[in-house]
Amino acid sequence: MSVECFRSGDVVPQPPEPRSEEEIIAGWSGDADRPALAICCIVYNHAEFIADALNGFLSQVTDFPFSIIIHDDASTDGTQDIIKKYGKNYPKIIKTILQEENQYSKGRRALSFFQGVSDAKYLAVCEGDDYWLDSTKLKKQVDYLEKHPECVITGHDAFITDETGLIVKPSKLPDGHKRDYSSDELAEGKAWILTMSWVYRNVVEDFAPERNMVRNGDNFLTSILGQYGGSHYHHDIKPAAYRVHAGGVWSSASEDKKQDDQINTWFWMYRYYKRIGKPELAGIYFSRFQSIVFRKSSFLKLAKASLIKFFMIDSAKVKLREMMGPNRIVRIKRLLGKI
Repeated sequence: MSVECFRSGDVVPQPPEPRSEEEIIAGWSGDADRPALAICCIVYNHAEFIADALNGFLSQVTDFPFSIIIHDDASTDGTQDIIKKYGKNYPKIIKTILQEENQYSKGRRALSFFQGVSDAKYLAVCEGDDYWLDSTKLKKQVDYLEKHPECVITGHDAFITDETGLIVKPSKLPDGHKRDYSSDELAEGKAWILTMSWVYRNVVEDFAPERNMVRNGDNFLTSILGQYGGSHYHHDIKPAAYRVHAGGVWSSASEDKKQDDQINTWFWMYRYYKRIGKPELAGIYFSRFQSIVFRKSSFLKLAKASLIKFFMIDSAKVKLREMMGPNRIVRIKRLLGKI
């Protein structure tokens, strides 16, 4: 099935009109109090955008119950007032978590906000400045996961839009990543699945403390999910809207800052897999960490580090000779024999 294609310079399409709570629930065959899927929406100062995100959620047509969990991280621009208004109109569907103090500044990372807040079988993710265009998105993704137990996560494409309301890039995902991935590829960090497109099985029971050490935890979570199955790419879902704006935590970061964050992520993924006893995966991420650090370092920095190391080793040899005295060879052999 083909889906709508976009071009650079096109006017950004608006999300579908939201359905009333009564219309949404009328199509469900399950208990509204026990949702099969929870939409996790992370929000911070998204007053200009949050209505688009919520309208995209509330336009979804499913035969299973779903909930919308909105976590606002102490917005100061009136975002919480908009969220409260939607919550009042959709009390059976929308659950709000409105922080009074910013949790991100205290070291808690975005995806940790939703750990354990829902026992739904499936989770979907979309930040408050992005939105969905396809009203059948959730049903298509859940239907696929229901029929393919070997698959743990599914996703689709998105276009990139700016603050002027125009599409700046018709596809955020490179063509080489518009495919399915094996569980090994997910675990090894070879997959790129756009966060706002995720629907995945709610199988990760514990939030690894190492994940709070990274700024962008998407790679981390998809790697962990790889231990439970592979992924599927949906060609049959309309692209979502990924918004680039000055207030975006990730989209507004410089390329140098993003590279620094990636280095940090690979390091903590190495530490995580080392801690849980998976040396092969730990080795993969440590090698990746070393490789990026080496590429980022200039020749002069590397030369300086090498000279310092050389002189430290040379100084250590002199000190060892002084400590061991004239019979140092015999002493060293005896010392080694005790180890």
